[in-house]
Amino acid sequence: MRIGELAARAGISRDTIRFYEKVGLVTGRRLANGYRDFPPETLPWLHYVRTAQALGFSLAQIARHGEELRDQPDTAQALSALFEEKIQVIDARMAELAALRAELAARAGTGCPLRPARPPARPPVREAEAAPADLPAAHPRPPAR
Repeated sequence: MRIGELAARAGISRDTIRFYEKVGLVTGRRLANGYRDFPPETLPWLHYVRTAQALGFSLAQIARHGEELRDQPDTAQALSALFEEKIQVIDARMAELAALRAELAARAGTGCPLRPARPPARPPVREAEAAPADLPAAHPRPPAR
């Protein structure tokens, strides 16, 4: 299949296919007239590449794991393992982003976003308000000096 037909059927540009060929994701042969010719199995492979990209895999990961997956008898199990690894990466990134968001929120409105926010000052608690006389204090207080 020539590059124009492959691009049209895959829904991607010829330049994308040329780039994939350059980085080794697809291989085609050159015809005598210089045209690229790709085997029919390139089309489902391109669909796989596009789906994997949409799921957050890089082209390098796709190329590396694509070779592994082609050699495995149980592709579904191998894909599930890859997805589990990707979920762990996403969870770690989400935790990092949540911490970053909290830090930004703490700095917002401080007048200088480069200084860490100080916790709001608490008004002093008087002994009489801290624990009623008929209830023991949760934590004994040291004697006042």
